[in-house]
Amino acid sequence: MNSTKWIGKIFEPRIKVLDTYTKNAEAIQEQVLNKLVQKAASTEWGKKYDYPHIKNYTDFQRVPIQTYEEVKGYVDRMRHGEKDVLWPGKVNWYAKSSGTTNDKSKFIPVSPDGLKNIHYKGGQDAVSLYLNLNPNSRFFSGKGLILGGSHSPNYNVKDSLVGDLSAILIQNINPLVNFIRIPSKEIALLSDFEEKVERIASTTIHQNVTNLSGVPSWMLAVIKRILEKTGAQTLDEVWPNLEVFFHGGICFTPYRKQYQELIKSDKMHYMETYNASEGFFGLQNDFSDPAMLMMIDYDVFYEFIPMDEFDSPNPTIVPLTGIEVGKNYAIVISTSCGLWRYILGDTVKFTQKNPYKFIITGRTKHFINAFGEELMVDNAEKGLQRACEETGAQVLEYSAAPVFMDKNAKCRHQWLIEFSKQPDSLEKFCHVLDKSLQEINSDYEAKRHKDITLQMPEIIVARPNLFHDWLSQKGKLGGQHKIPRLSNNRENIEDMLKLNV
Repeated sequence: MNSTKWIGKIFEPRIKVLDTYTKNAEAIQEQVLNKLVQKAASTEWGKKYDYPHIKNYTDFQRVPIQTYEEVKGYVDRMRHGEKDVLWPGKVNWYAKSSGTTNDKSKFIPVSPDGLKNIHYKGGQDAVSLYLNLNPNSRFFSGKGLILGGSHSPNYNVKDSLVGDLSAILIQNINPLVNFIRIPSKEIALLSDFEEKVERIASTTIHQNVTNLSGVPSWMLAVIKRILEKTGAQTLDEVWPNLEVFFHGGICFTPYRKQYQELIKSDKMHYMETYNASEGFFGLQNDFSDPAMLMMIDYDVFYEFIPMDEFDSPNPTIVPLTGIEVGKNYAIVISTSCGLWRYILGDTVKFTQKNPYKFIITGRTKHFINAFGEELMVDNAEKGLQRACEETGAQVLEYSAAPVFMDKNAKCRHQWLIEFSKQPDSLEKFCHVLDKSLQEINSDYEAKRHKDITLQMPEIIVARPNLFHDWLSQKGKLGGQHKIPRLSNNRENIEDMLKLNV
């Protein structure tokens, strides 16, 4: 008997709730906001901004927009053990995330409410939607390989830890889930990523793995080591019942072809998730549509700033129901982890309303706009995909940055690319990339017109493992750490180029 059939019935009621997203988005988000404000009314933050008298969204708008720099003082006090600061009670867990302009790392509070009503709810919904999309699934007939990070003591405060969000989730996971999850906590929480990969490969080879969860780049390292140890050509030779990879953290586009070559099974599925240190925000609910469903009944209230106003002193800020389809927005969130009107740092574009579905377009800081070209990560991914299709190439990792104007007012974009498969012609690859970016982005096209200002891109081929070594040098192997795809300055790429020997 297929155990997934009867276990899956537990998830069916949730699908009916998700169906209400189509008609009730405004009311659902209003309920979320009221719940968050009422619960935080007695906190220091709630008293400062008079939460007891906030009755609607208009009232809530008096709370100022926040960046991490503006709340880190509150967070640091919480990390030292203070209670009732941004959220009721004491928060013991802090997700360590990529740094800001002024700090190497951010420390995002993860409250018990946030764990339950945001992060774990997202994981449960991923399974619910997947089973709904694949009624013939045998998901629960085997185990799930969840690739996580590590954690460490927080200021020596008792029972308080900081670490990758994935480590926090694994540490606090329901004990019942451990029966269907691998590797062991001991291995999953190892801080040395290379040791972790080796031990995961050694201990999971003979397991019946049906599903994977993790960041595509780091999971790829695990898969390749498993294939090396077993001598198998494809992963489905090792795990014949593998059927889904829940991926997130970075864009899957550069990795999709590699996964399809390493996993040949026609029953394999790929499902994108939008889970960050700050919360769980979206899930793919249609294998044929790359857009994700925005999860609107978690403990997250959403607002959006149009990116063309992002740097203005008084930008327009709209709730979910005020967005326009096809427009680029920066996300602003308020959550039960104590983040209030917090600029997340990601940018999205909605593809439809009712239900609200979106794609991630990049980061508010990860773009190139040195010459008015406004090149976003989404543009870069699409351009690279087309260049790969036309030249037979496969891109493993990449980063790009501007080369600023010389005395003749000439400038260009410099792309550092590590190929898993070299293009048949690097020159053709460059031309296709450039042409595609012009077709995708009118601002880039205008700046490239007749080579008057922006010149043809320059592509530098990265040696094997360059990006791995750069992350290792920075102490950022594994976990939530990502390659900065686009930078508006040359700091990162100059460091990388020094290693490209």
